[in-house]
Amino acid sequence: MNTKPDCYHIDVRGISVEVVRKDIKNLHIGVYPPNGRVRVATPLNLDDNTIRMAVITRLRWIRRQKTSFEQQERQSERFFVTGESHYFQGRRYRIEVLERDRPPKVWLLNSKNITLTVRPNSDRKAREAVLHRWYRRHLRNQLPPLIGKWESKLDVTVEDARIKKMKTLWGSCNVEAKRIWLNLELAKKPKSCLVYILVHEMVHLHERQHNDRFHELMDKFLPQWRSYRDELNRAPLAHEEWRY
Repeated sequence: MNTKPDCYHIDVRGISVEVVRKDIKNLHIGVYPPNGRVRVATPLNLDDNTIRMAVITRLRWIRRQKTSFEQQERQSERFFVTGESHYFQGRRYRIEVLERDRPPKVWLLNSKNITLTVRPNSDRKAREAVLHRWYRRHLRNQLPPLIGKWESKLDVTVEDARIKKMKTLWGSCNVEAKRIWLNLELAKKPKSCLVYILVHEMVHLHERQHNDRFHELMDKFLPQWRSYRDELNRAPLAHEEWRY
């Protein structure tokens, strides 16, 4: 009988690896922002030696991912006040905050400035909510034509696409429900980054695992996916109180 705890850490050649035991069929290795945390989701029946060997076979990739996160630019904490910089579709904008006794609104003045109107005495959380609703609306409006285009190319059907803030994933796919989740932060990134994540998740409707077949499908349908991935990895990360 397996007496291992559900979650614990092992050391693999100087790298701390979080091991999470689940009732799943296949082992999955992930490296997550902001600092390259390594996490292994493993079936219940695998022992630590097997897990350690799986990590060792991916060490080059793991170290490359960790280095990428460590070098990635990070924004300081945002307070949603006039003069701050905020990103939208890959561009950096200066925000101007105006207090008005009318419904909150966000609009682009030009290629350099965003204006945010809020109710008088709105606190940081309320201002953030207004901007995030605007991000969500723009991201939501981009999805129908993109999904339609790639459903045709990939010969798959997406039943539902949803948006939420996620701390460790840019996207995810529920294969059984044919449902895709996209990180709200993608509204801040270049459109190519949104395309990459969307196609990545839609390819999972053909292949669940990140195996050779998955990469072959990505190469076939989106040959430039690696450059899009690198662009996403170079884009500034939002400030977060990262907890897992």
